Amino acid sequence: MSGPDRMLRCVVPEQFSTADVEHLARLARLALTPEETTLFARQLADVLAYAQQVQQLDTSGIPPTSHAIGAPTDSRPDEVAPCLPREVALANAPGATPQSGLFKVPRVIG
Repeated sequence: MSGPDRMLRCVVPEQFSTADVEHLARLARLALTPEETTLFARQLADVLAYAQQVQQLDTSGIPPTSHAIGAPTDSRPDEVAPCLPREVALANAPGATPQSGLFKVPRVIG
């Protein structure tokens, strides 16, 4: 096999075991219950089975595309416009203090 078809084909395992899910959970630092592990193993196996079905499709006459809905130039043109007034921009912001022009957000780094 050569050309673009070579990139579309890959080996899909027949099953996705609970050991595979446990390994991925450790890598992602997720704590899963045994029930979640079993559920995710079944769901991932279903996804892999579907991927295997998709790989069987004949795409030999279909040219490669980089965008599903058209070229990125289909966007509206950039237009210079005035900025929002600070009061309007902060009107719905959480914990906003309009006099300082700031607003509070939840802490994301522990």
